[in-house]
Amino acid sequence: MEKQNVIGVDFGTDSVRAVVIDGITGERLGTGICQYPRWKRGLYQDPEKKRFRQHPLDYLEGLEISVCEALDQAGGKARSQVLSISVDATGSTPCPVDRQGIPLSLLEPFKENENAMFHLWKDHTAINEAVELNQILSNDEGIDYTKYQGAYSSEWYWAKILYTSRIDAKVRASAFSWVEHCDWIPAVLTGNTNPLTMYRCSCAAGHKALWHSEWNGLPSRACFERVSSYLLPAYDSFSQKPRPADVKVGVITTDWARRLGLPSDTIIGGSSIDAHAGAVGAGIARNIFVTNVGTSTVDMMIEKADRLRGKNLVYASGQAEDSILPGYVGIEAGQAAFGDIYAWFAKFLMWPFSADLFGSSFFNESQKSFLFHEGKDKIIAALTEAATKLNVENSLIALDWFNGRRYPYTNENLKSAVYGLSLSSDAPLFFQSIVIATAFGLKKIVESWIREGLIIDQIIAVGGIAKKSSYVMQMMTDALACPIKVSATDQSCATGAAIYASVAGGLYPTIPEAQEKLCEGFIQEYFPDGSKTEALSVAYQKYEDLGAFVEKGF
Repeated sequence: MEKQNVIGVDFGTDSVRAVVIDGITGERLGTGICQYPRWKRGLYQDPEKKRFRQHPLDYLEGLEISVCEALDQAGGKARSQVLSISVDATGSTPCPVDRQGIPLSLLEPFKENENAMFHLWKDHTAINEAVELNQILSNDEGIDYTKYQGAYSSEWYWAKILYTSRIDAKVRASAFSWVEHCDWIPAVLTGNTNPLTMYRCSCAAGHKALWHSEWNGLPSRACFERVSSYLLPAYDSFSQKPRPADVKVGVITTDWARRLGLPSDTIIGGSSIDAHAGAVGAGIARNIFVTNVGTSTVDMMIEKADRLRGKNLVYASGQAEDSILPGYVGIEAGQAAFGDIYAWFAKFLMWPFSADLFGSSFFNESQKSFLFHEGKDKIIAALTEAATKLNVENSLIALDWFNGRRYPYTNENLKSAVYGLSLSSDAPLFFQSIVIATAFGLKKIVESWIREGLIIDQIIAVGGIAKKSSYVMQMMTDALACPIKVSATDQSCATGAAIYASVAGGLYPTIPEAQEKLCEGFIQEYFPDGSKTEALSVAYQKYEDLGAFVEKGF
């Protein structure tokens, strides 16, 4: 029998997940999940300073554990029948590397240096550098290099490199280049980690590094030199033209074939940013809007380049060629915080309990972690149950800008605000207000895309919140006043990566043909509750008014 099993690996914010799928029948054969051990212990993160770093060992160990677990679950001859592997990862999550492409934090002098690790997508330490980059990139000798992305973000590649160069002389002196997480994993699996020749994916290159065919690659070298000469080594090493996610990058190394127990000729396919793989796994096609709802949100569509000419989408989204499906422009927007806001509020309410718990010597660290997360989950469940019974008319008005505003009109310096608090306000009322705020943030994005002429025939939601919280999903549906379908797959990103692998391995000629076999359809569809339309319309206007007041006044 010809080999037909494909593996998709999804590197998320908190964990890595792997799926083994029969590439012909679409049957899910096995799933493996590994929480990043260092991240789980709270290492290398400082929310107050907006600094979030991840150690590459979390990724390497998580890759081995999750894939082996999925293959063990698949059982039988599953390993011998593996044809190909592809991955996705958070982005922009770059890391400084040496001449051989080894992350500096894997070298002894840097093993505990946070600046030498991967800078997670939600690391916002480079806000000032993003402002500086925007000033130059937006008008360099008459060329606006930000025209397809809007304002350059502190979450992205060049801003993080520039920031680190200014605060860490040792990393600055030792880094030959910087590599995105989603590009580094295929490089490791194929053994080609050379920054000059390694695979670079179209998705990260276009959305985060500003690669575009209009200027035949990256923005001009002279432009980056005007920002800082330190950017030039990373610029010069970005010499390979980015390629889509469905290509064959190479074959697995002997070491990784041994570690995973896979055939020595296993094909390694391309990669993408996680949410984009999730859109593919959910079944994205033209005129379909996919929202990946998790700690933050990413909203995506695809369209042919000629149909986007003349549309003013720069304030409302980012665009990159071949970023979701080859041959299309991937359109991306999103909210910088979504589920993170709910988690923050639960943690806020948990403070007295957690202060006593973590100060206690009665429980060990594992027990403390279990009790804390169990308590937080129960608080969110209780808040949800109580908030479901509240009327929208009496809601507080809140803004979803807890981590700045990503789209539309990017402004990372913005903060949230809440209007209407009184001595009668309680926790369920506050929870209701932040759920409505996150739904309104999505509404702003959808409205801006429709206003610029994009056609949305269907909305699909994927991600943890989409499957776990009917309250949040119903509020989103009511706010948008249109149905939302929830993807049936509980691992849409990993499934999308497996679809990439199926094309890279030659099972299918194109991603859409692979989607027909490997996408799992829908588990639920939400419909608007017309009785809330008027109240939500009034609340939305107040949301916009509060946003305008905060942005102008502060």
